[in-house]
Amino acid sequence: MQLAIHAENYPYRSDYLWVTRPNHADWLYDVGEKAVVDVEFYKYGMPVDGVVDYKLADDMLAPDDEGSVKLKDGKCRIVVGTRRVPGFRDVRLSLTIDGHTYRHHVKIGFAPDKIRPYTKEPSDFVSYWRMAIADMRKKALKYTCEPADEYTTDKMDCRLLKIDIDGAHTMYGYLFVPKNAKPASCPVVLCPPGAGIKTIKEPLRHKYYAENGFVRLEIEIHGLDPRLPQTAFEEMSRAFNGRDGGYLAFGIDSRERYYMRHVYLGLVRCIDLLTSLPEWDGRNVAVQGGSQGGALALVAAGLDERVTQCVVNHPALSDMAAYLEPGRTGGYPHFCRIAGLLDSRTATTLAYYDVVNFSRHVKAPVYMTWGYNDDVCPPTTSYTVWNTLTCPKDSLITPINEHWTSDNTEYGQMLWIKEHLK
Repeated sequence: MQLAIHAENYPYRSDYLWVTRPNHADWLYDVGEKAVVDVEFYKYGMPVDGVVDYKLADDMLAPDDEGSVKLKDGKCRIVVGTRRVPGFRDVRLSLTIDGHTYRHHVKIGFAPDKIRPYTKEPSDFVSYWRMAIADMRKKALKYTCEPADEYTTDKMDCRLLKIDIDGAHTMYGYLFVPKNAKPASCPVVLCPPGAGIKTIKEPLRHKYYAENGFVRLEIEIHGLDPRLPQTAFEEMSRAFNGRDGGYLAFGIDSRERYYMRHVYLGLVRCIDLLTSLPEWDGRNVAVQGGSQGGALALVAAGLDERVTQCVVNHPALSDMAAYLEPGRTGGYPHFCRIAGLLDSRTATTLAYYDVVNFSRHVKAPVYMTWGYNDDVCPPTTSYTVWNTLTCPKDSLITPINEHWTSDNTEYGQMLWIKEHLK
């Protein structure tokens, strides 16, 4: 769930371009304040006349208003109105021209700093996870390690690890270590993956971590060898990750059987491994990820006090049961879309796995980034997490972004970790 051309706001090599400008430069308004969005449409960079159809909706919810407005010299204005409670409104646009329909949208926020979670913390939340970690650690740390020459460079060594989590589950990971690193010289970084059943994509994409003196572990969460052919991952995904919610719904009626239990425990086990390495500097343990990976970074920081820096992009798995309250926006994987799945029983399980509840316990500094136009991990739930965090925190808000971050943003996150080393 990282950078993808189809998820970007401005289409790649397209002759057609939408431009949307809320009348507040930061796209934010007070509750009760009326918002207006100026819309422009261009072909080959030249303004186009036509009719823009629009639908207005609360973030991720069904439209509650619609209409149309004429473009004159390529420009028109849409009166969005307001909200009476904190949250986001989504302005969804469409225009048919030259036999094709072009769509765009823009989300604007109303007092988002006042958004509060629906999800409540169970009374035994902390004790439940402490006991689960203690039970896991009854089995000694165990893993295999072999060279991964295909990802080794003149500046870093790469090793493929297979990590035993609890005797029943494993995870694979690529470990990147700076060349000739001295003992006790390196901060360590754990990077959990975005959602899906897939290989560890582009392991060298973030090679600048090892080139800047970090030991970095990029993991998968399903116990699948990342060297398997892509066709194998595609077949497994079709078989086990369908429209019924996939692995994120497996065992959702029980906190003990829920699929993500061993995943969350695996984060702690990975930190056990990283802090056992002779190269670890003995002080710094960073976690970094986006979407599901961002959620898992916050989970790791909430579970394990050894985490000293936490970097998060648009976290998934946040306020997931909020859809149970009419008119509220919930987080990915949007279980409300699967008939009969989200109810009071499954919400009870989800409370033990919701990022909101882990965020309450994060003590390490957090650097978090999100965009407003995101329809995967919506801005409503990103603000829910942000507003819940009580630790030191920095943000990079990129309103126009959908579900992606730029290479520059991700490199800047490495620099942020570097600046916050102990």
